[in-house]
Amino acid sequence: MTHLTHFDSDGRARMVDVGDKSITARTATASGRFTTTPEVIALVRADGLPKADVLATARIAGIMGAKKTSELIPLCHPLPLTSVSIDFELVDDAILITATAKTTGRTGVEMEALTAVTVAGLTLHDMVKAVDPAGVLGDIRLDDKTGGKRGHWTRDGVSKTTPRPATAAVVVASTGGAAGTREDTTGPRIAAWLADHGYTVDTVSVVADADVATELARVAATSPAVIITTGGTGLSPTDQTPEATVPLLDRELPGVAEAIRARGLAATPTAALGRGVVGTANGTVIVNLPGSFGGVKDGLAVLDGLLDHLVAQIAGGGQHDA
Repeated sequence: MTHLTHFDSDGRARMVDVGDKSITARTATASGRFTTTPEVIALVRADGLPKADVLATARIAGIMGAKKTSELIPLCHPLPLTSVSIDFELVDDAILITATAKTTGRTGVEMEALTAVTVAGLTLHDMVKAVDPAGVLGDIRLDDKTGGKRGHWTRDGVSKTTPRPATAAVVVASTGGAAGTREDTTGPRIAAWLADHGYTVDTVSVVADADVATELARVAATSPAVIITTGGTGLSPTDQTPEATVPLLDRELPGVAEAIRARGLAATPTAALGRGVVGTANGTVIVNLPGSFGGVKDGLAVLDGLLDHLVAQIAGGGQHDA
């Protein structure tokens, strides 16, 4: 990045257009320090200040601040926060504040985490000022963020998210399966196949079609080497798996997707209607398979000769030690 994104070509302030960015799971952690006297720290520990429940009040204030960030910072986008957590650590002469904000969306939550720390710290100041009006709030900084094309950023530097070797996850898009009205047989079949090929399967998630985007983004954020989905690749109005997958991808692999369709066509003409996609997201291989047991069997037969080689290529070396 060599320019400031919040200014247009004429130097005027603008809200950045994030409409073309991928929807991914995003987190940010910020921290700060409220410096006071050892006597105040002792009173906070003993809950002995005139304004009681100091830390609880500051925590609630910080969460409220995170939720109001777009109203406080002029060019921030309003975000649907999925989580805000605030922690405090009492040391000899200070209260250390840490805030983590999470969302699934098109832009990051750095400002929400920073605002949470700031508002929590200002509330601490308000709660103790009768005893120590000289308290100082400072060292507010972003420590860590994940999500988006930059992957994982830390204060020590920027590091691309590295998939965890020989790990995998399975996401089943089945409204009936998620409701318990239909037994899922495809998820266990895929998990068993992955295990036979040397992958440790983190999870087999069964979610309604409407929830597949959120679940897929959540699983992708954990950086397994492979994610295989099943279901939701047809033409039903509720089928949304390809739409949930494409925004996560930085590279598509259409040849693999076509090979899976071609394998299915040998037995089922309707396999031509499948819309499954295959690609990579920050080094994780994501494969959409059909929702039928036969479709999964055909897809795995194609992957049997490709997946290890593909994962090894992305890692920049030979096959994993399965």
